[in-house]
Amino acid sequence: MTDEPNLKHKELDGRKIAAKMLEKTGDEVARLSDGGWAPRLVSVVIGDTDAVEIYVRNQKRTAERVGIAFEERHFPADITEPEMIAAMEAMNADPRVTGIIVQRPAPPQINVKRLQSSIHPLKDVEGLHPASIGNIVYNEIELGPCTAMASVHILKSTGLSLSGLEVVVVGHSEIVGKPIAFLLMAEGATVTVCHHMTRNLAVHCRQADALFVAVGKPGLVNGNMIKPGAAVIDIGINQIELPDGTARTVGDCDFESCRDVAGWITPVPGGVGPVTVAMLMHNTVTGARRQMEFYGSAFAADGWTTSPEQRGGRG
Repeated sequence: MTDEPNLKHKELDGRKIAAKMLEKTGDEVARLSDGGWAPRLVSVVIGDTDAVEIYVRNQKRTAERVGIAFEERHFPADITEPEMIAAMEAMNADPRVTGIIVQRPAPPQINVKRLQSSIHPLKDVEGLHPASIGNIVYNEIELGPCTAMASVHILKSTGLSLSGLEVVVVGHSEIVGKPIAFLLMAEGATVTVCHHMTRNLAVHCRQADALFVAVGKPGLVNGNMIKPGAAVIDIGINQIELPDGTARTVGDCDFESCRDVAGWITPVPGGVGPVTVAMLMHNTVTGARRQMEFYGSAFAADGWTTSPEQRGGRG
């Protein structure tokens, strides 16, 4: 008996999807550099770097792969919030810096939301500035939170038409769940958002043609909760301890039971993660291009060159 191809799950390989994205991003970096607007991404690390070292190293390696200049700036753990915001404002005014990313966690005296809000929206490559998130409500979806945009991009890679698609998002955080819902609505999908107060979660999940799960609770969703043939995008990253004392990284979905039912499914790790880093590079290019368009026209009208290097300190 031959299996029907449309009934067999297709694992959504985030590394392959990311590779295609990075190829296009590299071409755009080259075009911007030729025009005098070479993208430069600054990674801001406050205090102890051990918790973010792997993330920063991965971001740097990916940036260099596509030709984006990557700079790490470290600040002491006891720096005050006003001092940190002043440093951000200096980067906002520096024409050589086209993108800023704040690594988390930050020391307790730093309000990360206020710090993120101090980044100029044109340099907000994480897509977490209130203006960036607010633009999504108005269907301006070119730049938004990296994880949310990466998750929607993965769904698009299945070839499913988003127009009219029944989608359920489990999780309503400001930087993942809610932006995913708005991004999908902008594409014409019918979206239901579930959270910890939702009753009968399984009932909602079984109605979904596409299911996004971003809660941070391993095994929250199992195969009995999924509509056969649905696309499952697992955004959760959790560490569980195995009987032998070792740790394993898993998502919010029980992969083994879900993949027997799903039409498409992302593994954890290797699913959303690599695409999120690729989306950060895409956003970095988008930010640089927007700055070129915004400042370039202004300086051209004023008789100035559009090249940041030739402009010197004039930001």
